[in-house]
Amino acid sequence: MTYDFGQFNNWGTLKKVAVRGPAQAFQSDAKIDAEWKDLNFHSRPDLAKALKEFEAVEKILAATGAEVIKLPAGPGLTLDSLYTHDALVVTPNGLVKPRMGKPQRRKEAEVNGSHLESLGFPIAGEIDGDGKLEGGDLVWLDRHTLIAGVGYRTNVEGVMQLQELAGGDVEVLWFDMPHYKGRSDVFHLMSVLSPLDHDLAVVYLPLMPVRLVELLESRGIGFVHVPDEEFDTMGCNVLALGPRHAMMVDGNPETHHRMREAGVKVEVISGADICRKGEGGPTCMTRPLVRG
Repeated sequence: MTYDFGQFNNWGTLKKVAVRGPAQAFQSDAKIDAEWKDLNFHSRPDLAKALKEFEAVEKILAATGAEVIKLPAGPGLTLDSLYTHDALVVTPNGLVKPRMGKPQRRKEAEVNGSHLESLGFPIAGEIDGDGKLEGGDLVWLDRHTLIAGVGYRTNVEGVMQLQELAGGDVEVLWFDMPHYKGRSDVFHLMSVLSPLDHDLAVVYLPLMPVRLVELLESRGIGFVHVPDEEFDTMGCNVLALGPRHAMMVDGNPETHHRMREAGVKVEVISGADICRKGEGGPTCMTRPLVRG
């Protein structure tokens, strides 16, 4: 496998990133009406507002200089397919198609993987059997260290299969996630941890595993703390566009202030219909493929 995926971390400059906009994920008012309650959206998304909000996201991504790959609609995809981060995993051996913990989302990996394979991206394999894995539960610390959250969306079997597919020079370290709001909630490792640079991350400490906090501290990683009142408004769901350059959802002024105090340039988006209603922030809506 000779494909150059660049740097394996979650903060390097975006070079290639895959997205699926509301036009392809939401498609129509009829589709929204049929699906939003079953998918546990907090309330019904407005298609016109979602399209406008996503245009702003695409402009920010384009301004970084990254190649933005637009994923198509596909059979069996739901409103959740807007959140492309979860449905593919990037490894040194190629893309891994996960078996997602949310059953309604299991068509996404095949549709997304097939499209990117047609563009020349190699496929390392897929998670199968009893394995469960979602991209939001995975964070690269460096080329040889991948951390994973084990909870209701990702299990140990999925992590063990990923370890095999990622290669022997990658160590996957997993940490148990708390029950929090239960099986129906969207709660990933990246709900409480968003890297901003090699030595900085946005975190919500009350829900982080102790061993993980200690690991990050041992690596000299400093924390921007999300206050309690901004956790539910996705203050921790922050996408690094590059080192100390990030995108976040509006309505989190204290987290925004703390990030800027730490030297981070912050792009703020309105996310009422593309983020809050489906609990998917800037990280969830983007699948970084290559970072520099």
